[in-house]
Amino acid sequence: MDAVDVVVVGAGHNGLAAAVHLLARGWSVAVVESRDVAGGAVKTREVTLPGFRHDLCAMNLSMFAGSPFFAAYKDELLAQGLGFVPAVDCFASVFRDHTYLGVSTDLDKTAGGIAALSAKDAEAWRAMVAKFGEDAPHIFGLLGSPMPSLAAARTVWSAWRAKGTAWLYDTARLLLATPRDFLDAHFESPKLKAMMAAWGLHLDFSPDVAGGALFPYLESMANQAFGMVIGAGGADTIIKAMLGVIKSRGGEVRLNAPVAAIETSGGRATGVRLADGTRISAKRAVIANLHPQLVFGNLVAPEASRAAFDARIARFRAGPGTMMIHLALSAPLDWRAGEALRQFAYVHVAPDLAMMTRVYAEAAAGLLPAEPVLVVGQPTAIDPGRAPAGQHVAWIQVRALPATIAGDAAGSIPATSWDEAKGAYAERVLDLLESYAPGLRARILGSAISSPLDLERENPCLIGGDNLSGSHHLDQNFLFRPVAGYSRYATPVGGLYLCGAATWPGAGTGAGSGFMLAKMLAH
Repeated sequence: MDAVDVVVVGAGHNGLAAAVHLLARGWSVAVVESRDVAGGAVKTREVTLPGFRHDLCAMNLSMFAGSPFFAAYKDELLAQGLGFVPAVDCFASVFRDHTYLGVSTDLDKTAGGIAALSAKDAEAWRAMVAKFGEDAPHIFGLLGSPMPSLAAARTVWSAWRAKGTAWLYDTARLLLATPRDFLDAHFESPKLKAMMAAWGLHLDFSPDVAGGALFPYLESMANQAFGMVIGAGGADTIIKAMLGVIKSRGGEVRLNAPVAAIETSGGRATGVRLADGTRISAKRAVIANLHPQLVFGNLVAPEASRAAFDARIARFRAGPGTMMIHLALSAPLDWRAGEALRQFAYVHVAPDLAMMTRVYAEAAAGLLPAEPVLVVGQPTAIDPGRAPAGQHVAWIQVRALPATIAGDAAGSIPATSWDEAKGAYAERVLDLLESYAPGLRARILGSAISSPLDLERENPCLIGGDNLSGSHHLDQNFLFRPVAGYSRYATPVGGLYLCGAATWPGAGTGAGSGFMLAKMLAH
């Protein structure tokens, strides 16, 4: 039997971040991964044609670039080949009248676009950006602290000392507000509100869901203040670099090594048994970088004393499903709203709040949305090496979709299984995109479509195609992620810890949960 200090189950970026930090603290580490490639939801492959590199799920690496983990291990990661490509034009939204509004790192450029809609909103945007510069250290300090913890309490105390009681009340309101209420309180232009609100659907917040204001606010302000970055050559640059650091520090990563069971003795995790029968003993801890329902539904034997916890984990609610469409293109998209849109890393096709509300309601009812929300990534606009010279890739994320199809809101797709419906639904997506970017189909050289079911097949942690590993609504966020009383990564099984998107601080590429857990273990 092999023996190490800690076994990390799952080679997603949070698990790899935990491994890096524990190795740096002198622990021996083995990472075991069921797939033949590490990365979880951060993978890059040639899924359409040779020479066209597509980020399968995550594309935006801004959270990683701004993370405490990257700050701590920047030199080692860069030495292992990590590369970022910055976007000057970060994101935009297109509207039904074929105009657009976008956020660029040039504040005057962004504010000028807003001023064409509303001079009052342009001034409000500038004021919000200035205030964000003062507030960001406190907000990110809170989001980067275990929940609850003395570090979080110190952050709140420091914010109160610096900003006063009124600021704490305002921040609490932001954390609890719906996107619509927050945006209505600050702006008047429907187009500006729609541009910001689209970020809510990157998680699972339609315009009227409480707790949904924070992400549109943070993404809008952070992109304006700091810009957006993607990975040089693909999002997997962060995975390759972390694997390199782990190897250089003497850690072990086993691919094609599915775990059959997390073994326990006396109520404590003692190691793992792989599907081939190999046992790896964990002298200090087992870290499961997996969806909690996979851990407590499949890998850990049930115990009567843990029945209440297991039942709560079983009720952990998924967010909406997602479809990914990857296109190899002979030329960039020709947006009707203007050639300048070709330079934006992201273009949202979510023209108004009413449409976003309708999409979410249809998906929640099990219906295929008649007019889906699209997040169109244009990585080769800023990283042309991802495709052959002069050609491009398009990354299309379709949000929000039902995991199980009960019907079609448009009444034209009779299929109720994703394997039968995905082709027809992808055509609906392309029809919609073609209405904003005519000539799209003539540019397509190759395509790859992943339904919500396909995403779960590729990565079992994406249950129902939920790339968030669990809804981020208020009852499953902060102190309640994944369940109340277990937001600090521990479980009722001694020595067994959880990290990943299903744990605080949730989805994204910031490696927060893995890094925070590792720091708590090796303090």
